[in-house]
Amino acid sequence: MTETTPESLYAAMLRQSLWVVTTRPARSPGIQEALRAHLAYQIALERQGTLFGAGPIFEEGDSAPPTGGMIILRAGSEAEARAIAEADPLHREGLRSFTLHRWLLNEGSMNLTVRYSDQSVVLG
Repeated sequence: MTETTPESLYAAMLRQSLWVVTTRPARSPGIQEALRAHLAYQIALERQGTLFGAGPIFEEGDSAPPTGGMIILRAGSEAEARAIAEADPLHREGLRSFTLHRWLLNEGSMNLTVRYSDQSVVLG
């Protein structure tokens, strides 16, 4: 029987570097006008395969508007991730500020169902 050690478990993990951009409001006036450009930018990143995921962040148990946002990027370096974040219309216009973090994705899973009968894909 092979002994499982923390080292052997870690060696098999994904260990994919991603970049997490956490955002917070810098100035609120004008954000609604820039929101369309921000969302178009996010969708373009998604279609390029750069955007892993993004969305608003809410305080625990709070039903008020979001207090910030989180964007997870696939990038080859910190400099590349920073350039992508800086190009976001909300950041470029000074409507939001951001902090960049390197995230090492080790564990987790994603479920994907491809239905041949109606050519649909279900993520869940």
